[in-house]
Amino acid sequence: MKLGYSLLSKLNETFFMIAANYGTGCSTNSEIVLYLKSILHLLKGKKKMEQALEKEYFDYLKKIKETINENRSKAMVVVNSAMIITYYKIGCIINERKRWGTKFIKKLANDLQEYGTGYSYDQLKRMSQFATTFTQNEITEQPVPQIPWGTIIIIMKRSSSKEEILWYINQTYKNKWSRSTVLKQFELQAYQRGIIEPLKTNDSIDSDIIKDTLSFAFISNDEVKTEKDLKDKMIDNVLLFLEELGPGFALIGREYRISTPSNKNFYIDLLMYHVKAHCYVVIEVKIDEILPSDFGQLIFYVNAIDDLEKTDIDNPTIGILLCKNADKYVVETTFKGIKSSIGVSKYKLLEDLPNYLIKRLNEGK
Repeated sequence: MKLGYSLLSKLNETFFMIAANYGTGCSTNSEIVLYLKSILHLLKGKKKMEQALEKEYFDYLKKIKETINENRSKAMVVVNSAMIITYYKIGCIINERKRWGTKFIKKLANDLQEYGTGYSYDQLKRMSQFATTFTQNEITEQPVPQIPWGTIIIIMKRSSSKEEILWYINQTYKNKWSRSTVLKQFELQAYQRGIIEPLKTNDSIDSDIIKDTLSFAFISNDEVKTEKDLKDKMIDNVLLFLEELGPGFALIGREYRISTPSNKNFYIDLLMYHVKAHCYVVIEVKIDEILPSDFGQLIFYVNAIDDLEKTDIDNPTIGILLCKNADKYVVETTFKGIKSSIGVSKYKLLEDLPNYLIKRLNEGK
């Protein structure tokens, strides 16, 4: 590299000004020129590095835009799935350059403004977390793309483990929970309830139909003095009651009358029909601890519905004893030798739930 006279003169002036103020250790013009050349070389190297980083950034920006545009074309068919997959891919791209820090995400958010608020700084950070939380296999094998983005964010934010996240994802998909329902399930600590106790049913019942514990957060203790009070409150809040039972339940009737061939009448507390299992479900409500005789009553009702109401297209009737407390020995001993499909579900009212959960969780430590 040759320096012209005017440029050399200018560099000399610059150097002597620097030397006068800071000192350089150079004593001759040749040393000055070499010193300045090294400065120029460093500046050029820095510029090349900045250009390379800028090119790499724009390569990633282009990649993200291509991902958005590619999945936008699919959105007419599977809107939510395409969006979730897009967010996951963008999160993976962002995570490839985590070393660039938050400035990278801020610049991306600025350069993606044309695509709307869905690619804001906060959203891009959530996509990064999303891609960190789930593996590629979990995105394809789990029902994650079927869950709304806002619900996924709530589940990731409120869960304390990967197992809990996947549990809520699967339950949301299976039960078709809305976002508000998911929030309610977190408040009721549904995951903790699910892992604390096994279901108390005989082996012939699908575990998806009977929950071990039902949380009636819409009923308080002071509202229930009798079994009639409890049934009144369940029917008054029938939508919340059905939601807590789970998907597939439909109410046929309360105090449902069955008449025997000898004209004797009996009344079932609640008769349900499960549209997925294609069977009747008899529910008997008890506010006291259940007794062996209660099982006999339930078995009679189950058999009577099979005999008097069930058609050829219906599966065998299921019976549920819904009670405040259940003695483990009484339940397990009663189930021995029983061929009817019956189970036990316990209910917890609003004030009972926190103490109940704390007690059970401490027992599990």
